[in-house]
Amino acid sequence: MGDTTAAGRLGALCAGLRWEDLPPLVRERSKDLVLDALGVALRGSIEPSTAPAVAVAREAGGAGRASVAGAGFATGSAWAALANGTAAHAIEMDDVTTESSLHPGAVVIPAALAVAEERGVSGVRFLEAVVAGYEVVMRAGNALNAASAYARGFHPTGTAGVFGAAAAAGRLLGLDAAGLARALGVAGSMASGSLEYLADGAWTKRLNAGWAAHAGIVAAGLAGAGFTGPETIFEGRLGFLHAYSDAPAPDRLLAGLGEDWQVLRVSIKPYACCRYNHGVIDGVLKVRRTHGVRPEEVARMRLGVLTGGALLVAEPIEQKRTPGNVVDAQFSAPFAAAVALTRGAAGPREYTQDNVDDPAIRDLMARTECYRDPALDAPYPRRWPAAVEVVLRDGRRLSARVEAATGEPENPVPREGLLAKFEQLAGAVLGPSEVAELAERVLTLDGQTGMGALGALLRGPGLVDGAVWG
Repeated sequence: MGDTTAAGRLGALCAGLRWEDLPPLVRERSKDLVLDALGVALRGSIEPSTAPAVAVAREAGGAGRASVAGAGFATGSAWAALANGTAAHAIEMDDVTTESSLHPGAVVIPAALAVAEERGVSGVRFLEAVVAGYEVVMRAGNALNAASAYARGFHPTGTAGVFGAAAAAGRLLGLDAAGLARALGVAGSMASGSLEYLADGAWTKRLNAGWAAHAGIVAAGLAGAGFTGPETIFEGRLGFLHAYSDAPAPDRLLAGLGEDWQVLRVSIKPYACCRYNHGVIDGVLKVRRTHGVRPEEVARMRLGVLTGGALLVAEPIEQKRTPGNVVDAQFSAPFAAAVALTRGAAGPREYTQDNVDDPAIRDLMARTECYRDPALDAPYPRRWPAAVEVVLRDGRRLSARVEAATGEPENPVPREGLLAKFEQLAGAVLGPSEVAELAERVLTLDGQTGMGALGALLRGPGLVDGAVWG
């Protein structure tokens, strides 16, 4: 069945993928995405939600060769991936996709890095696994139809993510096409990820990425040891697409396979919140820059949001106007607009409990409403436009429409901007010389014979808020 099922064809692509055959843009983009993911993971390593994952990784993983970002130690690969995936998703600045509406880097790169360190492979072999993992996770997400998955309560980063992690890990474990298909079949029984964190701002969204990375490594290991999984895991009557979506798009799973490389469709995030808020933030910042608007001048704000993301950032509106914690704020369009207008930025320094509790920001959120517009929904999910209208107390109406938020492939962040983001985020944990060396090693991975030096830099001194981990 190998060449007739989706898992078989994806397994064949991943098994046959060779660095030298990839287009130059794909090769360069893969290094950019690794750099971005490691910077975000380092900054995420000092978030309170990461500490329990690190503690569990240390205890359960034992001695190993896979680095735990910012924690100063290495452990078993599956457990390092759990900690690093959780860290990489903690500040909502990890890379993201439109069509599949998920975060591939926070899953694929921790899984690939952990196994690459454990196996002692070259930088090129690691990068090949990253490209393979992105292909699988994004194609699974494209076919899932994220809006339908959201409506059923599933988080695509977790549910589709495990397949990308299994593909990346399996590639590094040396599985052939049939073995990779088995790994994807096993991974289907590990696909998980609930959206119920939206109810109270719990940390489980962050765990969804870490668990997918962890489970993908386990799935690949089981397949390598001979464990079988259903090769019809994607399209089968009881398979992933039918189990996790009411309106799947199975044709998207293999469309352009081997030609339409998914890493070129990934977005870099400049803001520390859900991607569905980024167009809104861009619009508010444009109004603020152009007109010098101050919060006290605003009578109300109207935010045009996508129907596909309204469940995450706009509904129920009273809850989104009154976030209780930082996770709530990361998934609130009213907070995104209010903090951007008030502070003129929307990075980690703005997504804090102090700003969540700030009376001026809360007052502005109370005067913010969200609406849907068929004109905004028309290009979704391929593109995610947004609209903003700021109504001033003097009667003026200031508006902005954003067709492609900052960081989209149509509105890219240049490499110098990516490096600036990396330096800011990684610099929260590492010193300037270590940050510079780590960036250099990532961007020259295709010329490196091993991953050991990169891993040692990533581990860092193991200091968090002046205290040693553990």
